[in-house]
Amino acid sequence: MNQSARDDLDFQALMGDVQPLTRGRGRADTGRGARSPSEAQLARRESAEAELEGHGFLSDDFVDLVPPFDPLEYRRDGIQEGVVDRLRHGGYAAQARLHLLRRPLEECRRSLPPFIHEAYAHDLRSVLIVHGRSQAIDGAPNVLRSYLAKWLREFPEVQAYVSAQPADGGLGATWVMLRKSERAKAANRERQQKRRG
Repeated sequence: MNQSARDDLDFQALMGDVQPLTRGRGRADTGRGARSPSEAQLARRESAEAELEGHGFLSDDFVDLVPPFDPLEYRRDGIQEGVVDRLRHGGYAAQARLHLLRRPLEECRRSLPPFIHEAYAHDLRSVLIVHGRSQAIDGAPNVLRSYLAKWLREFPEVQAYVSAQPADGGLGATWVMLRKSERAKAANRERQQKRRG
């Protein structure tokens, strides 16, 4: 008898009374029947979903590093250059500020979404984020500044952002223009209709 035949006999001897699962039952039967998740499991699931909703889309994966003396600038399609110029020169008052200077990247990642969402919920349009930058001429790029440039593009509420003027923090701060909420648009339409008569 060859080795393969012996292996088959040994295997059949070990599996003697084992029966295959019946069709349609791909799971092991624990004898408890179908159970719904416990209260603790539901709470953990809700907490995880809330955390993902808050900042799960802000990736801390690879980012192109922005050189320390390059200004940040971004605008969505349809945003006029004049609006960005006015934002750049501090033409809109800072309605809220977020200070991220010398904070760990993960803390900044957690702080940014609630700040943007709350500002938008309160119909704020112009906010300033202070993040810092490298001070040395040949210094390494500021990692937070680079991530911020990437993250802000991921918010649908953000219409544009630009580096601030020296009086407002220079390259270590970024002006952010948020879009109008539907509530603010409706209020604006109502004011315009009243003016027209």
